[in-house]
Amino acid sequence: MTTASLIPSETLFAYLETNFIVFDEQMFILRIGQYCPTLSHLYKIHKTKTCLFITAYNPYGQILNESVNLKRNIDLATELEDKALKYCPAEGKHPSGDWPSESSYLVLSLSLEESCELGKKYEQNAIVWCDSDCVPQLILLR
Repeated sequence: MTTASLIPSETLFAYLETNFIVFDEQMFILRIGQYCPTLSHLYKIHKTKTCLFITAYNPYGQILNESVNLKRNIDLATELEDKALKYCPAEGKHPSGDWPSESSYLVLSLSLEESCELGKKYEQNAIVWCDSDCVPQLILLR
């Protein structure tokens, strides 16, 4: 994580504390900087070495109403399907409950560059990306 960012520091700290929940056959949680053995297993099953955790909710951290957020996330899912990408439903949820949960996706087999492009397209402050070490990284986009 870099320090030069337009994202407020309290928001950055919240991202670091967030549980990134994946709803696969076995539900599991990604945490920034912590190895995830379940993700390693998922990689083996799908023969991949990277993944992206992304939402289209709340662009640049501005809370939108649920119907707008849902439409944005449906658009994201449609794009993932159009690109024939494998993905799982997911949810970003801060343990304090002070920020509304965000419906999300865990997308397999995207490079860091492709992941950043998608995050920027959907106006996100940051994305969570993992390479072959299965340790989620917070990637700042602003």
